[in-house]
Amino acid sequence: MAALTVIFRTQSDIEANVVRALLETHGIEGLVSSDVSHTVFPLDGLGEVRLSVRAVDGVRASQLIDEYRDDVVAQVGRIRDEFGLLESRLQYTFRDRGLLEHALTHRSRAHEDVSGGVVDNESLEFLGDAVLGLVVSDRLFREFPDYDEGRKSKAKAQLVSASMLAQLGSALQLGEHLLLGRGEEKTGGRRKPSLIADTFEAVVAAIYLDGGYDAAAAFIEREFRAVIAQVRQDGGSPVGTADHKSALQEWLQGRGRPLPHYRLRRTSGPDHEKVFMVDVLVGGGVVASGEGRSKKEAEQSAARRALAGLSSDGAGCPV
Repeated sequence: MAALTVIFRTQSDIEANVVRALLETHGIEGLVSSDVSHTVFPLDGLGEVRLSVRAVDGVRASQLIDEYRDDVVAQVGRIRDEFGLLESRLQYTFRDRGLLEHALTHRSRAHEDVSGGVVDNESLEFLGDAVLGLVVSDRLFREFPDYDEGRKSKAKAQLVSASMLAQLGSALQLGEHLLLGRGEEKTGGRRKPSLIADTFEAVVAAIYLDGGYDAAAAFIEREFRAVIAQVRQDGGSPVGTADHKSALQEWLQGRGRPLPHYRLRRTSGPDHEKVFMVDVLVGGGVVASGEGRSKKEAEQSAARRALAGLSSDGAGCPV
């Protein structure tokens, strides 16, 4: 293996990749790396990010960086300005913008970095899902004391569904700011609802880590204010959502049928663009199947098809 030399250091994955792209246009391959630990709680942002090249290319690479430094600074500044625009939409200013950068980094971007130094936003999605669930549950508990547990659970499921998060994330234009790999960029990743929903959860986690529970709760309550008001007005589903799983369960319960069970049949596609297929079973038999970019989405699709199939038998099932 050829000897490597570090020719550029920064605190930003974005800046390191802008410089690497510059070098690649001149035929010099670069390797981005960092000492960041792959943990659920990346409290210190990305840490130092290093760009290395083959030792024989070191002098030429350094000359190119010096020659194009103003262009690099301008490009990174433009990206940072875009982060500022996003912060204004979020109504939250990060103390550590590395957390926001982390929240916007899709796994396709991380997979393109062979050093493993670029960390994707999946651990933040995990944390954001938990924070989101807690805040929404607390708000429903306080605002709807007359709802029984079942109604509150149904409302929560609808509010934090992938379709709702995708709607809220699209309104914030999160897709415009995603840091994607080349392949995901070419296949329209910025417009994929599943990616936008996941990024919304990651942004919730980033705000939580940067500003604490109160900051995250304030953001969530602002974003969900209108749909929670719609729940209060209608006593039912938020605008633009459809919880097919709950509808199927209620329909089966009302007819004394067994509750549905969901089983993952298979997954297909590359890691950064998986497609899930799920079967829904009633009484041990498969009644429908569905596909989606996440297991949740596939389960909703399967439930919708099950409802449609049962209703076509003349049972009057709601779709």
